[in-house]
Amino acid sequence: MGIYLVSVEADDWLDEGVLGPVARELDAALAGRGLPPFVCPPATEFRAGSGQHFEEKMNRPIAGFEAFCRELADGTVDALLGWDVLLPVELEAPVLLPVECSYNDVTAVGDAHRALAAARRLAELLALPPGIPERCDNLEINCWFEDHAAAAAATSPGPWTEDLDIAFHAALFLRAAEYTLRRGRPLYYS
Repeated sequence: MGIYLVSVEADDWLDEGVLGPVARELDAALAGRGLPPFVCPPATEFRAGSGQHFEEKMNRPIAGFEAFCRELADGTVDALLGWDVLLPVELEAPVLLPVECSYNDVTAVGDAHRALAAARRLAELLALPPGIPERCDNLEINCWFEDHAAAAAATSPGPWTEDLDIAFHAALFLRAAEYTLRRGRPLYYS
């Protein structure tokens, strides 16, 4: 059990029992802004390591990461933590939809472009090491931090080693935004 950040398949995006209400409300909100509706790419077959899907478990405490982002006072909190659904669509601010989601009374839709810019700033600030997986379809970031972070700290010391929970979330949101923009798929908390 726990919270997962996962990619969305086209059938789930339109499914009334999954994200269909979000998709419908989002299209209306985008039309109100003069933007076209969002079309989720067609479903793809799952192949581990292919990078076509995204799945990571939010299994580390996030309070330190949130506090770290708030200290920056540069919009990082909103860009990385101010959404329930992340889209590869440029938005001036998160779009709040009157649809209940797993963890909130409304669904906030965020912009992966803004998330990527914020996550890159954090990655640079923390000096995240090379070797953090880029393909994250089967908890690769979780596994890397469990199995390889200690060895990487010895060869790539830096601020990231001071708090592995903060480093984990920085890496997670970086890879999430990269995935969303690379694959054109939304991400959401499940």
